[in-house]
Parts: sequence; C-alpha cells; structure tokens
Amino acid sequence: MSTVTVTAFIEAPAVDVWARLADLPVRAEWLSTVGGVELLTPGRFGPGTSWRETRTRPDGGDQAEEFVVLAAEPPRRLVLSSPGIGVDYRITWTLRTVRRRRRGCTAVTVEQEALPTAPYGRVVALLFGGLAARAVEGAIRRDLADLAAASHGDNAVAA
Repeated sequence: MSTVTVTAFIEAPAVDVWARLADLPVRAEWLSTVGGVELLTPGRFGPGTSWRETRTRPDGGDQAEEFVVLAAEPPRRLVLSSPGIGVDYRITWTLRTVRRRRRGCTAVTVEQEALPTAPYGRVVALLFGGLAARAVEGAIRRDLADLAAASHGDNAVAA
C-alpha cells in the first residue's frame, strides 16, 4: 500500500471549502486539470454519490476517472473511492478550522491511499512507487491550489 498526504491552508471558512468540494456540477470550472464532469447518480451529495471526470494528463492526453463518495461529514471529512487498473484508490479530505496569521482559515489535508487489487498492482507499486507518489503529490497540490482560489482564498500554503 502506498500513501501520499498533502496539507494546505486555505483562507476561507470550512463551510465554503466544503461547498466547493460538494458542488459537482461546477467542479470542472474550478479544477484546472478537469475538462468535464458527468454525474452518474441523481440526488443529493453524500455516500453513494458517483461521478466521472475527465482530467488532462501531464502529457496532454485525457484520462477519465470515476469517484464514489464513501463517507461525507460536512464540513469536516469526505472519503472517496476511485477504481484503477490493478489498484483502487481511497482519497480522504479532512477540513479543520485553524487560526493562521491571526485569521481563521481551513487546514485541508488530502490523503490518497493506493490499495493493490491484483498481484501485478503490487509489482507496479514496487517498481514505480516513488515516481507515482511524486506525480500524485503534484496533482494533489494543484487541486488544493485550485480549491483555494475557488474558495476566495487564493493564498493556499502547502505544508
């Protein structure tokens, strides 16, 4: 199992940050690497909600990713699952109100775990683990910076 964790401080209240995360129809408007979002389940955002988003890869190509909400505890915690080839991903967003520079802001921690589902998933993780972890960390940092800008707090500082 491989885990990548990144924390950023967003100068906006946790309820505003949560509102951005949970508003799937406008997700592609604030995530710079997402070209489109397709809702796969109707109804309110919460456990069981699923969607597909098309992301731009570093090489310029597109990649579709599906997400399912496993847990939603507004405005504190969001747990997503995303199936991969030979590995499944669990992404946990934790939002915590903190004081920074004498102002209130939200510490947002994103933890992505890669859980091998097939023997070759373990082999790939061993061979490319460090390289993949760096790429995932960069993608998470970019998403957090986009979230900060969309939450009216474009002063995100990754810890």
